[in-house]
Amino acid sequence: MTNLKQKTNEKTSFKEGLITYFKGVKSEWGKVTWPEKNQIVAETGIVVFVVSAFTIAVYLMDILFKWILGLIK
Repeated sequence: MTNLKQKTNEKTSFKEGLITYFKGVKSEWGKVTWPEKNQIVAETGIVVFVVSAFTIAVYLMDILFKWILGLIK
């Protein structure tokens, strides 16, 4: 009988803990400062540019190394 009560209390405390967690998430959600649309657009553009630049750099290095290794017979 005691074992059954412990399991019931564990489930209840888990449920209460989960409810407390989501109440905390809800209260913190209101404190978040979201960036402005122009900031998001600008930073996305920067990320796309940097990724493109690195992609092109790696591609050019690949071509260069293939050419150098092609000279070795």
